[in-house]
Amino acid sequence: MVSWAAFAEDAFTLEKGELVTFNSSGTALRSFCPKCGSGIAYRNAEYLPGIVDIQSATFDDPAAFPPGAHIQVAERIDWMRSAHDLPEFERFPG
Repeated sequence: MVSWAAFAEDAFTLEKGELVTFNSSGTALRSFCPKCGSGIAYRNAEYLPGIVDIQSATFDDPAAFPPGAHIQVAERIDWMRSAHDLPEFERFPG
């Protein structure tokens, strides 16, 4: 799973470097860091015109963009409904 932060396309600026973009399925464009392969951005002019989604974990301060909703849950794996009830470990389980 991944969390995204949505911005108006004209409000987003990549501060340094360049992204590599892959057309994954028709109008869906996925952009990646060419050095490490991390996913960065998603654009889909058909479904999200004028919007760019940025993977929030890639921000310097991802906590500044807390999630506000679950979207695209039509094909969600059933166990995701209760995933937040699972035990948590700060690092690794003992």
